[in-house]
Amino acid sequence: PVVTLTQISKTYVRGDTEVAVLRDLSFVIPAGTFLAIMGPSGSGKSTLLNLIAGIDAPTSGHVLIKDPASQGEVSLTALSEQERTLFRRNHIGIVFQFFNLIPTLTVAENVTLPLELTGKRNNVRQRAQELLDRVGLGNRLNSYPDKLSGGEQQRVSIARAIGHDPKIVFADEPTANLDSETSHTVLEAFLELNKHGQTIVMVTHEPDYAAMCHRIITLADGRLIGDELNKKA
Repeated sequence: PVVTLTQISKTYVRGDTEVAVLRDLSFVIPAGTFLAIMGPSGSGKSTLLNLIAGIDAPTSGHVLIKDPASQGEVSLTALSEQERTLFRRNHIGIVFQFFNLIPTLTVAENVTLPLELTGKRNNVRQRAQELLDRVGLGNRLNSYPDKLSGGEQQRVSIARAIGHDPKIVFADEPTANLDSETSHTVLEAFLELNKHGQTIVMVTHEPDYAAMCHRIITLADGRLIGDELNKKA
């Protein structure tokens, strides 16, 4: 497994009230899986994604993730916030719903910025070309985000997320702001990455997009109510 969750719960305090967002979740994500997380609004999907990605910490339970450096397991739960940030920077890719591209940087500069933040400054232009070729945008290196369609911007964000060869890529509603045709183009980019061994965890509301994944986990009221292997994917 690349990720192991054991009895994960998350509770927030709002005034004098404790609100349980996730309740006692346990499951394993094998390497190379394309996993969809589904459920109605408020079911805890994005919270779960944030816990697995180390953006947030659970109230109780443990999140273990494979460490590419040691080939052992790292407990994200045991890391400090700064340590989790460094781990994400080096080993995890994240694709956001709203793209989060920097408008004053070119496409190539947006893609290579995370590499430069980790000190990998050699041959970054060549690396940007390789990454953008993989998502079908190799001819847009010098374009700025405002010259791209929504689907093109999301594919740039995918290229940015995989630049440092992350063990796992997390995508939070990556097609929420896109039309159907553009959404399928973005999903095809994820499928192509997965075909070459990339582990992907995607939050989605769309059953049709979840049906393209190997496995579908369904949440309701913070609980795991479904865990289905998709033999057709």
